Amino acid sequence: MANESVTITALAHDGRGIARIDGKAVFVPGALPDEQVTIRRRPRRGSYDEAELVSVEVASVERTAPRCTAYGVCGGCSLQHASADLQRRAKHGALVDELSRIGKVSPAEWLPPLTGPEYGYRRRARLGVKYVAKKGRVLVGFRERAAPYVADVSVCEVLTAPVGTLIEPLAALIGRLTIRESVPQIEVAVGDGTTALVFRVLAPPTPADEAELLSFAATHDVDLWLQTGGLATAAPLGASRPLRYRLDADDVTLDFRPLDFIQVNGDLNARMVSLALEWLAAGPDDSVLDLFCGLGNFTLPIARRAGHVHGVEGEAGLIERARANAAANGLANAEFSVANLAQDCSDLPFTRTAFTRVLLDPPRVGAREMLPLIAKLRPARVVYISCHPGSLARDAGILVHEHGFRLRAAGIMDMFPHTAHVESIAVFEP
Repeated sequence: MANESVTITALAHDGRGIARIDGKAVFVPGALPDEQVTIRRRPRRGSYDEAELVSVEVASVERTAPRCTAYGVCGGCSLQHASADLQRRAKHGALVDELSRIGKVSPAEWLPPLTGPEYGYRRRARLGVKYVAKKGRVLVGFRERAAPYVADVSVCEVLTAPVGTLIEPLAALIGRLTIRESVPQIEVAVGDGTTALVFRVLAPPTPADEAELLSFAATHDVDLWLQTGGLATAAPLGASRPLRYRLDADDVTLDFRPLDFIQVNGDLNARMVSLALEWLAAGPDDSVLDLFCGLGNFTLPIARRAGHVHGVEGEAGLIERARANAAANGLANAEFSVANLAQDCSDLPFTRTAFTRVLLDPPRVGAREMLPLIAKLRPARVVYISCHPGSLARDAGILVHEHGFRLRAAGIMDMFPHTAHVESIAVFEP
């Protein structure tokens, strides 16, 4: 189709600019509100169109120069061209819209955005690896934005040190291996002072390969792990050091394994835990239920303040780590259970405790199955940490309209700067 000049009127929830042509929405990646841009529409797709941004004729005052040289191709980020303030306003707007449209609720108080570093923040990631015969070399990085290929980058600005500067050395390392075509991905896990890189390998490395890998580990002060199958097959190649992070505000240190779930943004996670505990307001007389507790990210700090806390999680390995973390931190008032929180748990032993407060941090699908239990417990305060505003909005609507809670406060937490991902917190009271 021919080029067209349009005005961008809004940002979609995924970060694309929105224009309207003859009443029809047109989504334009890379465009910002109030900009006059030239676009080229792709073949029509029913109720909306998609378009390529050809040029920006009149730029928004909130347009910024992306720091990454591969921005626009690499799919790791989608909003480096927008100011941090605009990104956060857009995420707040997405939360407002979802709560209103899906949940038919609005909080009594909107919290200011919780913010942290904008670059070098990502301590957990999965990097794609691909040997490209036509280029005669290996690529390491996130996938491209509009294709399944690994983006051709040399440095990643959002990965935390030292991994952000190891992209090119990792590519060169894998290029020297005999199994260079049998390494599809690398899992990144960075703790306080320790970095682990887990190589997914589809063929066993030769002794010469292992020597190359160990030499790289020593040179760059990282621990290398090999994963030959499922998660349980991950094992260190040579010596490995404990991975851990500290939450100074509550004098808690948590150990984790390189494939365990931890919050991606370490600095923001510490601030999030402090904010959640402030709103939970648990004291020595309180008994707290922590649902989807993982390895104790919230449970252990709660135990420093509450009389008793019970963490529940579906993955047995994480509960094992949570128990070990509680013991290592001298927290005898924290206990844990393994349970499938995607189904009815009302008959399980932990539900017989008279919990006065509840914290939950579910996956993207939300916590719908846990809402009747929360309603039955009737806690004085519920703090809900969400990684998907749509599922939060659905659950908020159920708690408010079906179970008699009120939405006391809500706000976004910028866990993933330069992406459209929306992390949020919501506080409920009877």
